[in-house]
Amino acid sequence: QVQLVESGGRLVQAGGSLRLSCAASGRTFSRYTMGWFRQAPGKEREFVAVINWSGSITYYADSVKGRFTISRDNAKNTVYLQMNSLKPEDTAVYYCAADPRSRIYSGSYYSLYDYDYWGQGTQVTVSS
Repeated sequence: QVQLVESGGRLVQAGGSLRLSCAASGRTFSRYTMGWFRQAPGKEREFVAVINWSGSITYYADSVKGRFTISRDNAKNTVYLQMNSLKPEDTAVYYCAADPRSRIYSGSYYSLYDYDYWGQGTQVTVSS
């Protein structure tokens, strides 16, 4: 079992930057694949980025590639999402998620069903 708590979301102007954090409980965090998803009002939750246990493998949604960077610090049980060049369409609640079964290695990382644990989300609002 793992608990995830996101933080760092706030109101920011277009073109600005934010860094989201997701703190995890539990001693097995370093073994988990970690993902970030987001959900805008009236839309389905969508994949944003994923990172494997060591940080050596990352994948991004096309909409954020080149602007967002996912990273992790296993010593701090924390995964980060650095978001640069923010756009109004990035406005959403951002969720982190954990996959203890390493499905990333079989190509399964972009569906909600690839993750077993979820945080409560943090709101990011980008004004134009």
